[in-house]
Amino acid sequence: SRHDYVVESLNSMPGVKCLNGQGAFFAFPDVSELIENINEVDNDLELADHMLEEAQVAVVPGSAFGSPGFIRISFATSRETLEEAMTRITNYINDYSKA
Repeated sequence: SRHDYVVESLNSMPGVKCLNGQGAFFAFPDVSELIENINEVDNDLELADHMLEEAQVAVVPGSAFGSPGFIRISFATSRETLEEAMTRITNYINDYSKA
């Protein structure tokens, strides 16, 4: 249920596309469109740093896995923590995406 919640939440965010996972406890969304829409970042590495600083959410850049333009998010935590994280990411996107 946490997998479904995270994937559905990510897919509801502008500039984020996430496929269903195959049994892992990570989501691996494509954020390339989001990167283009945030003035402060130019790539997934900068996005991960900026999200940590501004939204206080830790994600791993997809470049670490040979997939630039993606990020990795673990959902191996409580539903409450995931809800807080998804809210923070949504607020971050709303605050930093180009109008």
